[in-house]
Amino acid sequence: MLFWVIAAILTLGASLAVLLPLTGGMKGASPAGDHDLEVYRDQLSELDRDVARGLIQPAEAEEARAEIGRRILRLGAAERPGSANPVSSRGARLVASVAVLAVPLLSWGLYGMLGSPDLPSQPLVERLAKSPADSSVDELVARAEAHLAANPSDGKGWDVLAPIYLRLQRFPDAVTAYRNAIRLDGDSAVRQSGLGEAIANAAGGIVSADAQDAFEAALKLDPGNAKANFYLGVGLAQEGRKDEAVAALQKMLGQLAPDSPWRRAVQQALAEAGQPAIAAGAPSSGPDAQQMEAAQQMSPQDRQAMIETMVAGLDDKLKQNPRDEEGWMRLIRSYVVLGKADQARDALGRAVAAFGADSEQARKFTAFAASLGVTATE
Repeated sequence: MLFWVIAAILTLGASLAVLLPLTGGMKGASPAGDHDLEVYRDQLSELDRDVARGLIQPAEAEEARAEIGRRILRLGAAERPGSANPVSSRGARLVASVAVLAVPLLSWGLYGMLGSPDLPSQPLVERLAKSPADSSVDELVARAEAHLAANPSDGKGWDVLAPIYLRLQRFPDAVTAYRNAIRLDGDSAVRQSGLGEAIANAAGGIVSADAQDAFEAALKLDPGNAKANFYLGVGLAQEGRKDEAVAALQKMLGQLAPDSPWRRAVQQALAEAGQPAIAAGAPSSGPDAQQMEAAQQMSPQDRQAMIETMVAGLDDKLKQNPRDEEGWMRLIRSYVVLGKADQARDALGRAVAAFGADSEQARKFTAFAASLGVTATE
């Protein structure tokens, strides 16, 4: 209803702005000759005053009166043929007035037939506050980010956004969100374990010292936290502490419920912990079942030789296909686990060169290697 009131007021104002000058012109207009006649009359009066003061001779005054009289006669003759002008002018004004009134009336009529006058209003605030169920994940994240940009001290907002970042694989953003949630709303096992997971994934799956600190903080608050126990066991395997990793993972597996979502992950980690080659970072498509069984029966020296052979095979594959981002990260990690720092540093340099020093991949490789204690050669 408010829309129609405003539209009516605006239409009336626009119509009056056009009509008033037209109606005023009809009432106040005078023929152009009236002004000239007044001028000539003033000239005759001025001429009489000049004669009375002796400023002009009577003969010259008569000639001037005669000239002014002729001009008055010409003025009257010019007005008579144009006596129909006021009528035509009134007709033009009438047409203009009808046109001005017709435009809004026709517009309103057409809108009533072709438009949607009954459509309810949709204020911007209500559209922005629509149900989250009707929004995409990207819209929800963008809305949350806008809210936190305006309210950076909203700990609950960071707490909600952090796991979403984690699921979207925006790991650096997840680390920031978890840290803010912990800083503003305090410690909790869920936040600390989420922070550790984000740090580990940001480093390419490596359970670094920072990630271990977060997981250990989570276990202090909740010793049964499955995520923290799982990643700490994986971290032990990555450090080459196979027996400790297997013991930690087996203990965890024994404590899990039969329908726990972590059971499958723990079983897979145990299988990998039992395969030194996989724990060292070799491709998951490495040895088959017979080779893995044979590896378990090998002596430590033979098993080490097998691992090095597989890592060398990965290195050769990367020389043929240097655009394999994940392959380079596995190779760097493999050399670190094998204690071959120089080869790890060389692999880092080749990985950076393959993608370009200024590429996003190069920055990712450098950060990943740094988390393992490897820095690029100057």
